[in-house]
Amino acid sequence: MGMAAYPAYDNYKDSCVEWIGVIPDHWEVRRSKFLFSQSKELARSNDIQLSATQSHGVIPQADYQDMVGRRVTQIQTNLEKRKHVEIDDFVISMRSFQGGIERAKAAGCIRSSYIILKPGPKIHPAFYAYVLKAPRYIQALQITGHFIRDGQDLNFENFSAVDLFVIPVLEQRAIAAFLDEKCARVDEAVRIKEQQIALLRERRQILIQHAVTRGLEPDVPMKDSGIDWIGKIPAHWAVQRNKHMFVEINERSAKGTEQHLSMSQKLGLVPANLVEKSLVSESYEGAKLVRVGDLVLNRLKAHLAVFSIAPMEGLVSPDYSVFRPFVDGASSQYYEALFKTSKYLGELRLRVRGIVEGFYRLYTDSFMDIPLLIPPRVEQDEIVAHLDQLASRFEAAISIKQDQISALKEYKTSLINAAITGKIKVI
Repeated sequence: MGMAAYPAYDNYKDSCVEWIGVIPDHWEVRRSKFLFSQSKELARSNDIQLSATQSHGVIPQADYQDMVGRRVTQIQTNLEKRKHVEIDDFVISMRSFQGGIERAKAAGCIRSSYIILKPGPKIHPAFYAYVLKAPRYIQALQITGHFIRDGQDLNFENFSAVDLFVIPVLEQRAIAAFLDEKCARVDEAVRIKEQQIALLRERRQILIQHAVTRGLEPDVPMKDSGIDWIGKIPAHWAVQRNKHMFVEINERSAKGTEQHLSMSQKLGLVPANLVEKSLVSESYEGAKLVRVGDLVLNRLKAHLAVFSIAPMEGLVSPDYSVFRPFVDGASSQYYEALFKTSKYLGELRLRVRGIVEGFYRLYTDSFMDIPLLIPPRVEQDEIVAHLDQLASRFEAAISIKQDQISALKEYKTSLINAAITGKIKVI
């Protein structure tokens, strides 16, 4: 349902506030400090620790850790200065200049540097939860200071510098209820499309793994590969260790003037300026040289599929491993796809060595010992061509879903802005 489908109010006036624009005639602009007061109450003895999050509001820290699946930064200093927060208070956090001001969904305490806003009697918190996170309002907040350049946090003065509007509480309630319902529908539609994208990617990986481990012919005779985690393979395929297909390359650049390449999990091996900032004084003398078709692995992240075939000549970090097929009948593109299947990534994870996660390395001897499937070269090329067609087909389908998600999110943002500023009438 587009914005034009909703009715408008009978009469409007200029709010004289740029971010708000015109408003219904019975709405009034007010200074923010007359609608919200600043609370400096210190934490109470039984307060639980809260986290200010841009996606979920102000919630118990334990709940947030459960949501993200990891521990979050704990307050270690100035514990006695923590501030008390009540349900429906609003919190200005260190990220409010980016994502707006968060509504508290639980009572507890929060770090001392945050600003606590108490809603006045004319405020319905559910309505202003939308207002204080609207993109146009956030842009107005950003104009009040140089937060990124100066390392500032938003403060009460910044908040007070951006005017708000006050409307009848019953109207606030109606708009908030309307947006709750409409936004929930949009969020559910987005969730479904994101799930469809995940299923498309999962299906693509299944088809890729089937192609690179079993070939393209459905009726070809099969044999046991002799490797438990590989299973059956076409009877005419061979199995050897990586050491019989690849040789490690350690050629170094004398001057470091060649094209500097960097590894990206999303883009593969690409010119470094596409994924990282260039340092003028940085020297690449002694970096490893690569040729087109070399297999380049980030040793610390190879088990996370951070490796790629070199698409051009250039140089890479000395910390990367470079392997070059020395057998004429080897397609680098086929073996890159093979190594990125769940079967091979599982084996890479078993073979990395290190003390703790983040420092696991795939050493050359471990890589060279991994069993390798060897189809005839003509089949390797056919499989690569088939994978290219699969990629095009699935990327097109995924792109359509992503465009639909973008349109839904844009509609949600427009709907919220139209409702909270009275451009549409929902009561």
